[in-house]
Amino acid sequence: MNVLLLVAKAPVPGQAKTRLCPPADPTQAARIAAASLLDTLAAVRATASTIPVLAHTGRFADAEYGAELTAALVGWHLLPQRGDTFADRLANAHADTAAAFPGRAVLQIGMDTPQIRPAVLTTALDRLAEHEAVFGPALDGGWWALGLRDPRYASALRDVPMSTDDTGRHTLAALRGHGVQPAMLPVLRDVDDWSSALAVAADLQGTRFADAVASVGGHLLSGCPR
Repeated sequence: MNVLLLVAKAPVPGQAKTRLCPPADPTQAARIAAASLLDTLAAVRATASTIPVLAHTGRFADAEYGAELTAALVGWHLLPQRGDTFADRLANAHADTAAAFPGRAVLQIGMDTPQIRPAVLTTALDRLAEHEAVFGPALDGGWWALGLRDPRYASALRDVPMSTDDTGRHTLAALRGHGVQPAMLPVLRDVDDWSSALAVAADLQGTRFADAVASVGGHLLSGCPR
């Protein structure tokens, strides 16, 4: 069995998806983040022959839909994120997952792509079985997936500037600098701002995420911290 590692933070108002404001207010933005996370948790759980792991930060007790999230995480292996930077937290999440499940390939994703479905994850895992690594670029210049058969290569992430338009390019360069040649996965759209939230929701009618986006409506609200 492979490991599916989800890296996420508790969707607490004022701390999650702040770039959705306006038009969302802090609570609405956190509810959109919670819906995205719930849809992603469901996709991971529905992917056959995998071990679900969550590397998390923040208190789910303080999060929107905290009770639903807590129930959805029953049976998951939970790891607290550690590190001062996001790059360190990603590298440490891979290292901690490898320590918990030695010898297993790890496919890591985030909570910003609620359009992920089990078929997409299964295809990525199948490619990882054939290659030493896989890499899923995001439309905004970042990435949505990184799969490694040898967790030691995750140390390459520590020197990568995160959350920039060039994060994907720098990540690939860092991996290749460590001798890793990832196989490429399809490009997906991350939900980072309101336009991307609308674009993703348009293809996900009837999901938690689409409903959460639709609930904001056309109100131009302000007050979300940057």
